[in-house]
Amino acid sequence: MLNFALLVMCAQFAFSVLAMRGAFLPQMLELWQISKTQFGLLMSIYGVVHNVLYVALAWAQDRFSPRVLISANLVLGGVTTFFLGTTSDFATLCFLFVMLAVWCEGAFWPAVLASVRKSTPDSNQGKIFGLLEGGRGSIELLQNAGTVALYAALGYSLMGLEIAFMVNAVIMIFLGVAAWFRLPADTLLKSGPDSKKANREVRAGMFATLSLPEVWLAGVTGFTVYLAYTTMPFFLTFLNEVYALPALAITIFGIASTSGGRISIALPAGFIADRFFGGPSGGMRFGLCVVAVLCGAMVLMPGDAAYYPFAMLLLIGLAFAFFFMRALYFAPFGEMGLPPRFSGSVIAVASFVIYLPSSFAYVMWGSILDAKPGAQGYNLMFGVLVAVAVAGAIVATVLKRRIDGGASDRIAARMQALDATLELAGEEGTMTPP
Repeated sequence: MLNFALLVMCAQFAFSVLAMRGAFLPQMLELWQISKTQFGLLMSIYGVVHNVLYVALAWAQDRFSPRVLISANLVLGGVTTFFLGTTSDFATLCFLFVMLAVWCEGAFWPAVLASVRKSTPDSNQGKIFGLLEGGRGSIELLQNAGTVALYAALGYSLMGLEIAFMVNAVIMIFLGVAAWFRLPADTLLKSGPDSKKANREVRAGMFATLSLPEVWLAGVTGFTVYLAYTTMPFFLTFLNEVYALPALAITIFGIASTSGGRISIALPAGFIADRFFGGPSGGMRFGLCVVAVLCGAMVLMPGDAAYYPFAMLLLIGLAFAFFFMRALYFAPFGEMGLPPRFSGSVIAVASFVIYLPSSFAYVMWGSILDAKPGAQGYNLMFGVLVAVAVAGAIVATVLKRRIDGGASDRIAARMQALDATLELAGEEGTMTPP
């Protein structure tokens, strides 16, 4: 339990910059003196780098222990975060975002996800990932509340954001050191300490698991969820530009929709999906249908200032749908019965597919909104999301049918054949505290 709590804290503080984006995007644009298009470019640089690393380092997820992959990267990510509030030079910001992607994504994020997947049986995957996302939301609420307090205490000065970057950086370094002493030092491979046998087992496991149709269906479903999620920072600029709401009101809305959504809906998402929708894949299908309906309503929403309460309610509904699905999109990899010893490499490659929108979506939305100022650009954005959500719901339906149709038995048979070929006997390891 202590290790899971540590994983939750590491997972959230590593993305402290992205968490601030959800509540303070207008202030961050002012601090860095950049446009929405430039912000989109920063996020795309970040996305391209971490997506390349997800694939390039996928083999390392099952070959090395969480202690190695998580602790060092988090410390170096903390050092990078410390300097993010100290510059407005765009070239320097680009470099820092590259470094942030290397340390806080690359091998780090798949290692966190794989550790969570390995910490509980297949039947509890939706629940454990819901607890991860909900726990991160609770920490995010404290992070953003602290930043709001600094921002207000310093007379709504941007210095509050600068200090917040530094505080988060120090905490990241502390958590990285704690992870070294707490997280497991061993892998779950059957081949044990023999390096050659371990490398052969990892390669064979990657080939066997990445040829499964269920893995790619789950990845594409997550892709559509994340593509929809990338619009969230622009909800803040939408309220500012279309309905002319003040900055503090928009910040409070950002905190309520992000941290509030993660705590209230992500935390129980796994329980809800299992109880009402037949599991995580069914839950994502439902969430994508909700996104399609709400985005259609946003397209039809008048831009008159009198309608801002209705627009805010629809946007909060979208945020809640996003976080409900975010708590689920890695759960199908356990739901389908992938063996934990090979889950790391699969999750790393799946992360590439799921997070691929981060390499183009932010700059795409930013460019659309800058090119078509006012309601016109936002209507186009929400219209695209309708199509994305419908496509995702169709893929999620196919995924659920395959999982319900005996995917776990088919995968178990394939793993038995692999072990026989490699002459591996016994049970794979379990993730326990050192």
